[in-house]
Amino acid sequence: MKVFDFPLVKITLSFILGLLVCYFWQPSILAEIISVIIAVVFISVLYFISKNKRQNLLFGISAYYLSFCIGMTTLLINTDSLNQSNYINYDQAFKVPHSITFTLREKIKSNDYNDRYVALINTINEKKYSGRIIINIQKDSLRNPLVIGNTIKTKTILQHNGFPKNPNQFDYGRYLENKQIYAQVYASKSDISVNRKIKKDIWFYASRLNTRIVYNLEKANFNKAEMNVAMALILGQQQEISADIIQDYQYSGATHVLSVSGLHVGFIMLFILFVLKPIPNTQKGSFIKLVCILISLGLFAIVSGLSPPVLRSVVMFSFIAIGNHLHRSTNTYHTLLVSVLLILLFEPYFLFDVGFQLSYIALFSIVWLQPLLKNIYSPKNKILNYLWEALTVSFAAQIGTFPICLYYFHQFPGLFFVTNILILPVLSFIMIAGIIVMVISVFHSCPLFIVQIFEKSIYLLNLIIHYVASFDSFVIRNISFNSYYLLTFYLVTITAIIWFKKPGFGKLFTFLISIILLQISFLYTKKETESQHEFIVFNASKKTMITKKTGKDVLLFTNDSLLKKGEKNNITDAYLVGNFARLKDVTTIKNTFFFNGKKILLIDSTGVYENKIQPDIIILTQSPKINLDRVLHQLKPKTVIADATNSYSIQKHWKTSCLTKNIPFHAIREKGYYKLN
Repeated sequence: MKVFDFPLVKITLSFILGLLVCYFWQPSILAEIISVIIAVVFISVLYFISKNKRQNLLFGISAYYLSFCIGMTTLLINTDSLNQSNYINYDQAFKVPHSITFTLREKIKSNDYNDRYVALINTINEKKYSGRIIINIQKDSLRNPLVIGNTIKTKTILQHNGFPKNPNQFDYGRYLENKQIYAQVYASKSDISVNRKIKKDIWFYASRLNTRIVYNLEKANFNKAEMNVAMALILGQQQEISADIIQDYQYSGATHVLSVSGLHVGFIMLFILFVLKPIPNTQKGSFIKLVCILISLGLFAIVSGLSPPVLRSVVMFSFIAIGNHLHRSTNTYHTLLVSVLLILLFEPYFLFDVGFQLSYIALFSIVWLQPLLKNIYSPKNKILNYLWEALTVSFAAQIGTFPICLYYFHQFPGLFFVTNILILPVLSFIMIAGIIVMVISVFHSCPLFIVQIFEKSIYLLNLIIHYVASFDSFVIRNISFNSYYLLTFYLVTITAIIWFKKPGFGKLFTFLISIILLQISFLYTKKETESQHEFIVFNASKKTMITKKTGKDVLLFTNDSLLKKGEKNNITDAYLVGNFARLKDVTTIKNTFFFNGKKILLIDSTGVYENKIQPDIIILTQSPKINLDRVLHQLKPKTVIADATNSYSIQKHWKTSCLTKNIPFHAIREKGYYKLN
């Protein structure tokens, strides 16, 4: 049976297409209601009159159109900013401080200065509002008494999410918006009052359970570094893992291990089945097993924080368990698609979560490609067969996720296959031992010898990961990769696998066409890159950074001696990678630039400038002590730019001076980088 013969496949794809169109097009609610009504009327009429094949075809098309409209509607319904009670629609909250109450929902990764939580807003100035927000509470020497479920009141001002202030940077603001978080607040412990009454919902009990596990592990003297990895491996809690350990996992190609996925949930399901083995496989016994599995997986998802990978895995294995109970053979593709549809119906914004995308692409690749790779070689030795299966699974997942990893992360761990072979036996033991330790720790302290075995196994895992990651030269970094490459690479990969599975002239022709499209994407990107000419003043708080790009070549002007010596810099690296460019030279900052017929004058901390020049643009850097009113009168520029090295108080005076003379003023600290094409 072909996968696409299953109607739900096309319905799921239509639904996803509806989500994508709604996300990028953003139609009005009225337009979407009209579309749904038309789709319902159309499918209803065809349902009653369909008699011949042509009408059946129309009925199928109408069903897919309805699915498409439902996808669009689902995204609109789940977009909190469209809800009039959402705080984003109260402009004054972003302008002046207000009395705000909110309930803590989830603890997220802290930074050096603040403990950070996702919270739900309850009221603003005693008026009911809703919406998710991030609250940053300043750290101090005292123990943090806050728990999930606390209702907090404070007087503060809402701050919009930040936007990228340098080109090609990660858009953290968009990332938060996809999680329906539109603002943040900052407060110290002295600024907040905590209600004694705690909201005891499912999130409270999940947090309590998590806290209890951590407390019992700490009581058993579990090493902190290993315990943080254990919490990530078993429960998907990555908040406390150090940056060095995360980097080791990235460089070795084992990041997926820290995200709870199908592998982890599969181990949990096998453990549950092992515990339930004494129950007979009668109709009643099978039903009891099914209920126990579904409840256990649901509890695991809640304790893990309901993250996209956990939900996907739990939903998928729940469908497998139901299929086994009903004694029906389940097609893996269909199970995956049903789990996708079910998850996206309730949480459509998961589609734009990188972890969710990687999880499903990896799973589809393993299911589709691994059998093809496995048949290339059939070792008779059991150990060789185990190694070959591990290799083929790893390669299948890596082939599927290769383009999207390059698109998002611009790097590739060359030793991923070595890592997966080395860690699989250790990881299998860790998962079994970890489940036992976590279950015992829910109720009381785990026996010391079990904790020590578990701790040493994680130490060994970290040691293997660190050893592989130490081969730094095998990590290929700063790979330029755009959306054209992403689409055409996937097209080539899919058509190649289809052709290899069942060779034919039509499939070969499609494969060759996809290669031509890939080459066209290369040529178009090259032409686009070589035609680029731009002048950029970057947002850097301690140094002045200006680039002049001509085609692929970038010339960097800076006053930073380390950059002149070839020191790596994240700001310029992101720009070079994102624009398929190369750094031609790093040179000392100049006081005058010429670009596209425009004269640019830079005034630095010396405050010295040539008053005979009539510049189009003035760049102010390093807080020069000048009378800007006089400068504007003498030089008559068309635009004034103040980079991020200037003090905030001086910029306020400069802004007033420019407004008085109707000259555009661009404060880079506030508005981000300045680009001149």
